[in-house]
Amino acid sequence: MRLRKTSVAVAVVVAALSLTACEGDGSSDDAGAAASTSTSAEPSAGSGSPSGDGATDSTEGSGDGDGQASASATASVSPSGSPAAPSSGDGCRTADLSFSSSGGMAEGEFLINLRNEGSASCSMRGFPGLDLKGKDGTVSAARNSGRSAPTVTLAPGEATNFSLYFPPNSSGGSGVTFTSALVTPPNETHSHKLSLSVNVAAGAGSASRITVTPVGSGK
Repeated sequence: MRLRKTSVAVAVVVAALSLTACEGDGSSDDAGAAASTSTSAEPSAGSGSPSGDGATDSTEGSGDGDGQASASATASVSPSGSPAAPSSGDGCRTADLSFSSSGGMAEGEFLINLRNEGSASCSMRGFPGLDLKGKDGTVSAARNSGRSAPTVTLAPGEATNFSLYFPPNSSGGSGVTFTSALVTPPNETHSHKLSLSVNVAAGAGSASRITVTPVGSGK
């Protein structure tokens, strides 16, 4: 009887231990389930992160749009069409010109040079006025109708000229000597006095034989 009771007691203890072990396994499953739940929640938080990245991309896209708008604005203000033709400037004034003389291509010719000493371009067209002066009087040069009159534009520092033709004195006599010339540019009313020595035969100092060409006709 004692042995049977002991066996029964042992069986009860073993059963109790088995039950306890089963309950422990259940706790482990619950813990695993909790861990699984926690793990499945993390991707949910992670999915919110790409959403944040998407917002950043959207901002950068807006910046690219501003850059394109800036480029478009730059293009819209770029100059277009052909450049305007340079202006020929106002008419050359006597006060802005310097005057000099030099020998021509043949005997009986002087070149009268006009240089623009002003700060801006100027233009002129036509015949100049020229009066030869000496102790024996004054002779006005006639226009040489065989030359056409171009429009001459002079930048600051540039020069042009016209020709004065006269019959040189080859008679052997003293002839008639002119010592200066009074030069008036085309379309001007002011003259410039230029030292110039011109000697012609007596009786040859008529306007029909002393002539000037248009300004710039020699170019």
